[in-house]
Amino acid sequence: YLDEDGYLFIVDRKKDIIIRGGENISCQEVEAALYEHPAVAEAAVFGLADERFGEVPGAVVVPQDGETLTSDDLAAFLHQHIAAFKVPQRIWISEQPLPRLGTEKIDKVSLKATYRALA
Repeated sequence: YLDEDGYLFIVDRKKDIIIRGGENISCQEVEAALYEHPAVAEAAVFGLADERFGEVPGAVVVPQDGETLTSDDLAAFLHQHIAAFKVPQRIWISEQPLPRLGTEKIDKVSLKATYRALA
């Protein structure tokens, strides 16, 4: 949308792409790598504003019941499976199920609003 000063704001992307310093990162690719970890029950990846790169990936992960995950463990795991520039800069661990839309898709708009405020 355009604000009253004529600035264009992109509030969502149909293709779930993060542009980090000119490099494209597929949220789906990073999510697929997170789901390869045996202790991950749910994962969502989205863009976070960054002064240097414009945007960087962030992730919210819900562990499987009875499992313990840390951000550092997940980052190390991801470094073995995807390119380093695709590894989320921030990984939050949530004990609550990720919010969902009526279609059962993860509500990334809600997640972005919640976790961007924490970044």
